[in-house]
Amino acid sequence: MNKTATLFLAMIFFLAIFSVQGQQTVSYTLEDIIERARSQSPAALRADTQRENRYWLYRLYQSNFNPQLRLEGTLPQYSQAFSNVTQPDGTIEFREVRQNLVDLELGLRQVISPTGGVISVNSSTNRFDNFLAADGANQTRWSGVPVNVRLNQPIFAYNPYKWDRKIEPIRFEESKREFVEEMEDISQFVTEMFFDFLVAQVNLDIATKNLANSEAILQIERGRYNIGTTYEDKLLQVELQVLKAKQGVAQARLDMEARSLRLKSYIGLNEEVDLNLALPDDIPEFEVNVEDALEYAFQNRSEAIGFDRQRLEAQAEVAQRRGERFQMNLNASYGYNKAALMWGDIYSNPNTQALVTLGIEVPILDWGRNKARMSIARSLQKLTEYEIDQEIINFEQTIFTRVRNFIMLKDRLEITKASDEVAEKRYEISFRRYQSGNVSITDLGIAQEDKDINRRQYIESLRDYWTAYYELRKLTLYDFENQQLLYTPEMSFQEE
Repeated sequence: MNKTATLFLAMIFFLAIFSVQGQQTVSYTLEDIIERARSQSPAALRADTQRENRYWLYRLYQSNFNPQLRLEGTLPQYSQAFSNVTQPDGTIEFREVRQNLVDLELGLRQVISPTGGVISVNSSTNRFDNFLAADGANQTRWSGVPVNVRLNQPIFAYNPYKWDRKIEPIRFEESKREFVEEMEDISQFVTEMFFDFLVAQVNLDIATKNLANSEAILQIERGRYNIGTTYEDKLLQVELQVLKAKQGVAQARLDMEARSLRLKSYIGLNEEVDLNLALPDDIPEFEVNVEDALEYAFQNRSEAIGFDRQRLEAQAEVAQRRGERFQMNLNASYGYNKAALMWGDIYSNPNTQALVTLGIEVPILDWGRNKARMSIARSLQKLTEYEIDQEIINFEQTIFTRVRNFIMLKDRLEITKASDEVAEKRYEISFRRYQSGNVSITDLGIAQEDKDINRRQYIESLRDYWTAYYELRKLTLYDFENQQLLYTPEMSFQEE
């Protein structure tokens, strides 16, 4: 063999080694997959972003009750035009105007949440420039308000700040619980994906073993055919079984690849990684009581406190409609102001400035408009109460059904596990008896089919059990295995 051929073979050898090493096989348990999904899946990242958004919405609500320091004004307002000026005799003269106005106001504003009013302390300055002033006349004039206190107070009106103080903290608490529920929902969803792949993995394992067994049976039948103790039709039957077994292996491998890609894509694993999932057959020992599950659900679920929020929102709607029956608004202002030719002079001996207005708007004849609005609001409030009562009933029934279902699934799991072990043992015995010629190939095929069916039923029972387990966690926000709450109000959900 020449050097070129030797070098070529060496390159193929090393490429084959690197290809095998590049395809890394990683083993995961159900807990590992769930933990990775809760931290790296797109659904988890979306839930975390929504949590952060809800937090900042709550911070925005809180800021409404803090003092607000604002600077407002116009910088500048320049005007150059011809303006019509009405003279004392009624005639109109067109005068050229070229002027500029600058005004600034600095104010400290505070909401009075118990009454719905707003009080503010302000200071403002105005400058006026007349660029067409006569010679010798002052081109610039100043005016200002050194200090001014204003009050705007609606009377008998709907107070949004009062109702926000009742509703928004509940809404924020509800959103924190929804985040925990969304994470538990991810656990339940990825559990289903885990078992989708695991079923495919088990099917491939079954198909591979069946192929090996069919090939062993084929060897036995060929030996028997050669010595004349079996017929050709039986040999052909076994050959057909081998071909079907090969088709089964190919289909099982294709299914496992598809489900593997789906799972790896969801949890953010490299496509070059081969997954090997461990069977979660270590079932924790704990009891679930219906009364305890209901108590935890009403204590922890966002839906439970959502009932209170819906009632308050219905009450707020009635209060808002009641406040629209007539409108009365009190505006009061007290401070100092002055005009001067120099900016500094407006703060020297300013004049008192006071203003009080009480605006009122009362419908005299509205053809039942206010009554209709109030009736609609009260009707919607009653409807909300009826719907909440029905939702509470449905809520309780859901918890009761899921707990009973979980208990039955646990019992079924024990039965299918025992059936799987019995069917496996029966097939092993039947195979040994077939080798000794005491069992027909038909009976051996029946034993193999029972083995495969019971194995798949056991895997499906595991799937149903673990899916129901994480659904129960989501519905109650309680970890029954470790006997601890999945959510407490003290949990921190602030921005990182």
